[in-house]
Amino acid sequence: MTSLLSGNRDALYGPVSRIMRRDQWEQLYADDIEAILRLKQQHNAVILAHNYQTPEIFHCVADIRGDSLALARAAQDVEADVIVIAGVHFMAETAKLLNPEKTVLIPDAAAGCSLAEGITEADVLALKQANPGVPVVTYVNSSAAVKAQSDICCTSGNAKRVVESLGVPRVIMIPDEFLARNIEAETGIEMITWPAHCEVHERFTPQEIRQYRRVHPGVTVMAHPECPPAVLAEADCAGSTAQMSEYIRAHNPEKILLVTECSMSDNLSVEFPETEFVRPCNLCAHMKRITLATIRRALETMQTQVSIPPDIAANARRAVERMLAV
Repeated sequence: MTSLLSGNRDALYGPVSRIMRRDQWEQLYADDIEAILRLKQQHNAVILAHNYQTPEIFHCVADIRGDSLALARAAQDVEADVIVIAGVHFMAETAKLLNPEKTVLIPDAAAGCSLAEGITEADVLALKQANPGVPVVTYVNSSAAVKAQSDICCTSGNAKRVVESLGVPRVIMIPDEFLARNIEAETGIEMITWPAHCEVHERFTPQEIRQYRRVHPGVTVMAHPECPPAVLAEADCAGSTAQMSEYIRAHNPEKILLVTECSMSDNLSVEFPETEFVRPCNLCAHMKRITLATIRRALETMQTQVSIPPDIAANARRAVERMLAV
């Protein structure tokens, strides 16, 4: 069989040429990339990759790239038979909710999320019982079972818009306490919160941001809203990973510090070579469970397939679709 990469290696390597050597790419990644391209064609599959995936996945095999909101929207329109999620488990569940008839694969079922694991269906029921009539806004970083107990979902990119669309003075916003507090400060709407945090973003501190400013005078600091409020107070602006990309495109900063998972800077440095990225390298161990090797194995074995009980799926899908309609 003629190699799918014959004549195309330069084109495939090109986007990552600034951040890894050609011999490294050839030795570590090229064979898996070739196999994945062949398997995608064989199974009529697409790969949806989150912004926190490593560059060899993000730039060399992904068909659709973006933040949680972009991937959720894209999942609605996918025409392939198989969807591979290069991301974490809740993202695969969201894709399955929106594509119940398609095969959705998560390359490593252990790729979880501290936020999704930080709250249960029983916790949500208790919150609703203690606060009757208060709408529940659930961050997409949550299980399908938790989404099923919610009125509407949100992402970090649309949380403000979703909360304001409800037209109420008080909401239950779960599970990310910091996101809820940051949206509360932005909107003035009272938040009933839950004490779950992103294990990557909660590690950032105001002192760390101030130290980066001392070492890199003039740096623009943009923080993810999953960070503690005190960290956002030290930043120049805040936004989701998609909004970070949009900010750089619009403002062309000379030097920027993205206060988020460090693969975000690696991937954007390909798109914006004139911007210097200061990298506060906090890694998401869950995201890093997804590799070219695990994606290849998923397509070879058609495992692990995501399934959601129908009664949970119906209510969870409704909450996600309400979010996408806002």
